Amino acid sequence: MAVDSLAFNRLADHLRDLGEPTRYSGGVMRTRGLCHDGDAPDTVAFKRGNGCVVIFCHKCGTGDLFREAIGWSKADLFDEPLADRQPDRPADDTWIPCKERGHKRVAQYLYRDERGVVVQGATRCDHKCFAQWRPDPAAKTGRRWKLKDDQGNRLVRTVPYRLPEILKAIAGDRVIWIAEGEKDVHALVDHGLEATCNAAGAGKWTVEHAQFLKGADVTIIADRDDKGRKHAEAVVETLKGLARSVYVVQAKAGKDAADHFEAGHRETEFLQVWAPLPYPGDAVVAA
Repeated sequence: MAVDSLAFNRLADHLRDLGEPTRYSGGVMRTRGLCHDGDAPDTVAFKRGNGCVVIFCHKCGTGDLFREAIGWSKADLFDEPLADRQPDRPADDTWIPCKERGHKRVAQYLYRDERGVVVQGATRCDHKCFAQWRPDPAAKTGRRWKLKDDQGNRLVRTVPYRLPEILKAIAGDRVIWIAEGEKDVHALVDHGLEATCNAAGAGKWTVEHAQFLKGADVTIIADRDDKGRKHAEAVVETLKGLARSVYVVQAKAGKDAADHFEAGHRETEFLQVWAPLPYPGDAVVAA
């Protein structure tokens, strides 16, 4: 009986965690080419090798660019660690800073740039602790739980959540929904909407996030509390002069988007509370 390649399985799990679609047929797994902006499905093929996983992109003519795009080193291609490799680490490492207090990770969110490369990650535990990390191949776990240096300078780019999907949605003239957190984003996505947020919750949206939404039609979901209102107002300010239209809505039931859907309401039933930049031709709704 054949034994599955450990590296093959790690790669399949890694792509799953990135939210990348895969298709398995005839001993070969296929996925889209993140090495060239993912503009064609099934471009990259990977299969089990002799103690390793073999990756090949039919558009690039190599697997190296795809490997780099997903943050893997050459050592990651092998089932067993190489001599110059850091101690082996799982592709889905569940360690979080609060684990020593008995907390368990319940969610991990990956923030990717335009090419699909992971810029940073955010985790949530069962006690609602949130922690952020940045990729670092030199670290034992492949990540560092610090986004700034000792002088307070940010070490990674600031990008909104699900950036590659958001850019495609804007190009397709779809409405972009902005929620306060990743859980709400996924609630919106599960209902067929294109949604994003910033890492670290309310009050952390910046002009750097907004720059990616130029020309977009945006709907902001304000959480039903004072922090949620202030956050929505701050997001609006960054979108003035950039977005084509901006509407602010609230959940019909509960505090946020997740509560709204859990109560059985649809995406058309959010309550519109403000139209600071109405779509051309639409009536203005006063705050």
